[in-house]
Amino acid sequence: MTDSARFSWTVLLPVKVLARAKSRLAVLAGDRRRELALALAADTVAAVLACPAVARVIVVTSDPVAGPLLAALGAVVVPDEPAGLDGPTGAGDPGDRGELGDRGDRGLQELLNAALRHGAAVASQRWPGTGLAALTADLPALRPAELAAALGAAATATASAANAAGAAGAAGAAGAAFVPDAAGVGTTLYAVPPGGDFLPLFGGASRARHAAAGAAEIDLDDMTGLRRDVDTPEDLQVVLALGAGPRTTALAGELLADV
Repeated sequence: MTDSARFSWTVLLPVKVLARAKSRLAVLAGDRRRELALALAADTVAAVLACPAVARVIVVTSDPVAGPLLAALGAVVVPDEPAGLDGPTGAGDPGDRGELGDRGDRGLQELLNAALRHGAAVASQRWPGTGLAALTADLPALRPAELAAALGAAATATASAANAAGAAGAAGAAGAAFVPDAAGVGTTLYAVPPGGDFLPLFGGASRARHAAAGAAEIDLDDMTGLRRDVDTPEDLQVVLALGAGPRTTALAGELLADV
């Protein structure tokens, strides 16, 4: 049996209060920006739920609209504690470099990562022995097969690192792995197998921070949808060309028809 088949994964997605989400899409979506943010999240959740390597999806949110809708799709909704997604400045979207990275505000980043750690703690208590993976909630072109391949690669990479550490007599649990975004600056997926320390470092230039913390970077040939988060109208055009999920495609078609 391969390492990736020895355990299943719990995937955590942070979803901020919709009124504060995706500010850089306002130029396209206007008053419908929150609808677009929810469409992105719903298509991402649906793709993750269809991944055979994933046992469950936990959405960390306190939004009164997003929570029930994503729960109806099959996600487990956990209110964010601490309020990392509902802070006064609207922190909480690890793919939104305009709100996190450009400000360079480590405090906002920590609120997001604390909320993810809270979701991971809930998952570990309710489903011990699960792998934990944090995923951005704006990947509407994600394909279940590419997520399964990335999680399998994460399990293999972290097991190899743990074996090497054990052979060298080093202490510590199995490590982490991550997938960088298409820009090569941020992170879209951070994964830790059972027994590893779940220490996500999303926000801004998180690729460098995850690498510096010792996480293994996953580099597979076909991860286009997994790496394409949506922060700008240009990003939206790219995922539509790749083949976005039905909710994003339908709403984007309406918005672009008005441009």
